[in-house]
Amino acid sequence: MRIENAFEVQAAPEAAWALLSDVPRVVPCMPGAELERAIDERTWEVLQRVKLGPISLQMRAEVRQTELDEAARRAVLAVKAKEVRGRGGAEATIESQLAEGVSGGTHIALVTELTLQGAVAQYGRPVVGTVAEELTRQFATCLASMLEREGGGEPEAEAPTAAAAAGAAKPVGGIGLFFRSLWNRLFNRS
Repeated sequence: MRIENAFEVQAAPEAAWALLSDVPRVVPCMPGAELERAIDERTWEVLQRVKLGPISLQMRAEVRQTELDEAARRAVLAVKAKEVRGRGGAEATIESQLAEGVSGGTHIALVTELTLQGAVAQYGRPVVGTVAEELTRQFATCLASMLEREGGGEPEAEAPTAAAAAGAAKPVGGIGLFFRSLWNRLFNRS
């Protein structure tokens, strides 16, 4: 399944690129995610908590930075995740592309190719797409906040860390997202 999302942040492309290309600094902005350890300088282990309807999932993922093109401001991550209790897994390729945005900001486009196996696969594209949109919205809000703090001249020590974000790493709920997806499918047709 292909999921495309885009958002803008009010930060210069250089600042946004410096942050987005630093995966350990960005992980705390991913809702429900917690950086567990660095395997090497381009590979990390992340624990992701997601709640889809009656199913609460904890996915342990290996995130590998497979491409990093600074000139084009393009990065690609490969993710292989397994549910901690063995109820399925997921594989994804996430491509991010940065471009000059409105008023000196940065436009960030994310394209995710996602394959699901096991329990989570039963929800299908409408729910997974809606969850991805909500995750992206929360990610963009956190990223914009980090960029504003760093742009505001705050000391590096005050930037969000994985430990500080752990309280915000709550599971992402799916019931409300499911009903929003259903509502959109029923009433937002052209």
